[in-house]
Amino acid sequence: MNYRPTLADLRALSAIVTHRSFRKAADELALSPSTLSHMMRSLEANMGVRLLNRTTRSVAATEAGERLVSRLTPLFRDFDLALEEVNEFRGHPSGTLRINTSEIAARVLLDDAVPTFLTRYPDMSLDLVTDNRLVDVVADGFDAGIRLREAVPLDMIAVEFGGDTRFVSVASPAYLAAHPAPQTPDELKTHACIRFRLPSGKLFRWEFEKHGHELAVDVPGALTLDHVELMAQAAAKGLGIAYVSDRTARPFLEIGALVTVLDDWCPAIPGLCLYYPGHRHVPQGLRAFITVLTEVERRGR
Repeated sequence: MNYRPTLADLRALSAIVTHRSFRKAADELALSPSTLSHMMRSLEANMGVRLLNRTTRSVAATEAGERLVSRLTPLFRDFDLALEEVNEFRGHPSGTLRINTSEIAARVLLDDAVPTFLTRYPDMSLDLVTDNRLVDVVADGFDAGIRLREAVPLDMIAVEFGGDTRFVSVASPAYLAAHPAPQTPDELKTHACIRFRLPSGKLFRWEFEKHGHELAVDVPGALTLDHVELMAQAAAKGLGIAYVSDRTARPFLEIGALVTVLDDWCPAIPGLCLYYPGHRHVPQGLRAFITVLTEVERRGR
């Protein structure tokens, strides 16, 4: 076969297979879905192989498409690494740094680290993707991720920041006036609890610890949400007891809209970490961001 696809065509195919969506791939590549669809039709016609199975609602790789993308993925990583290594001869970071993070962590970064980084390195762009799912940062094309220390994969290098954190049970004074505060986690089963649904669809189990005794409770409740700030807001409205991070609860606690319960069952745990694979070349922009994050952490102590 004399035909050789362009790098842009292959990148586009990889993005479609990764996202399983023309629209999401088009957003990533800054193209229109119709342009992307035309590129794929031309690619398949020129290669003489069907690479994608399309329906009105979804798109997925054929066996041939899956095999091609699986071989291309490490090549793209090596290609990007080669460009990054050359970029380091510029003497100062440039390009785009992609970080996958939770919304809570993004708010922490926006307080100081992000403004400092963008001011200090004007040739850098920062792409913060907030996602409550635990993604594979390497497979999904991120330079780094940010999560609680306990959720960081063991094969990653972790940089802690922001100090320890706590998950706390909170309720409004009005709710507690009508419902005596629980004294043990088991007593939550007699209360209205505001439950949290994970991105996987599963309900989050509330986890407690006291004097080394760990307890996880499947709490009851008529209200289930998938956003922690909405949980705190619902609790402040008197709809029940919520279980959220102390950062989420703090604004409501400071004005008295919420109070904590089961305090002695909610110890501090290791807080947020930026993490990245140690077996890969660390991009210059990521090294610069880690430097800024470390400086901000020292200033906050």
